[in-house]
Amino acid sequence: MDRHRVVALVNAPQSPFELACAADVFATVRPGVPAHYAFQVCTERPGPLPTTVGYTMLVDAGLGALEQADTVVVPGWQPTGAEVSPAILDALRAAHRRGARVVSICTGAFVLARAGLLDGRRATTHWSRTAKLAADFPAVDVASDVLYVDHGDVATSAGSGAGIDLCLHLVRSDHGSAHAAEIARSMVLPPHREGSQLQYAVRPTPARTADESLAPLLDWATTQLHTPLTLDRLAAHAKLSGRTLARRFTEQLGTSPGQWLLRQRLDAARVLLEQTDLPVEAIATRVGLASAVNLRRRFRAALGTTPGAYRRAFGERGERAERK
Repeated sequence: MDRHRVVALVNAPQSPFELACAADVFATVRPGVPAHYAFQVCTERPGPLPTTVGYTMLVDAGLGALEQADTVVVPGWQPTGAEVSPAILDALRAAHRRGARVVSICTGAFVLARAGLLDGRRATTHWSRTAKLAADFPAVDVASDVLYVDHGDVATSAGSGAGIDLCLHLVRSDHGSAHAAEIARSMVLPPHREGSQLQYAVRPTPARTADESLAPLLDWATTQLHTPLTLDRLAAHAKLSGRTLARRFTEQLGTSPGQWLLRQRLDAARVLLEQTDLPVEAIATRVGLASAVNLRRRFRAALGTTPGAYRRAFGERGERAERK
């Protein structure tokens, strides 16, 4: 089976970390984890290319590589908002017209905007650059409070870390939650981060102490999804009032306790649909959604599909049958 071709378009001076965000997700070979992607790096003028950290890397592929890409990644662009050559813009537009998915990490969004791929669409970039993106490209609906925005054919992410979030999201969309979780686990990262990038923006607030962290509560709650988890029960476990707990969820995760719990339950349901033959009713009970009717309703609202269709697309047994 042909691998999905991911091509990163780099430019001098290139941030090695932003490039590595995409490379580690799409290019790293991991023992026991199926390799679904082929990864390549290209630039407008092949040859030595300076980086932002003082060394030069050799890029031997030119813009012609974009003609064969299934996904194009623009991993940052320095300086922010700099001019982009007509050849690069034409190559990006051609790849998009051909059906390639075009993705940006951090300030790479400025390149997609300059190519016109974000006109009339919601998009994001690093929180410190969202105002500039909105000012430079008024046709773009700039979101400053999200980690990434995915339209299917075009996607943008906030800072470098959010670039990893977006890449894992794309893997999850392509090959299911379990496969994305395997990659995230090997990277020692959560498969899905909650909240918005504004929680990382510079704010004149005191540092949070370890005692205020929600991490112990979140770890406990994910082991209790099969049980009723009300705000009062969560607050009691955390030894907080319900109001204080709700405020900490907003501050630390950018969401409410109820929305966070629903996300965890749906993620758990996705993994069970992928890895087991359990009936939908049994899965609903295991993840705390009470009934198959409720699971189907929540699933469709959040993911735009049914549990049955999701299982047919991403179920491991179905994949093994196809390979046979």
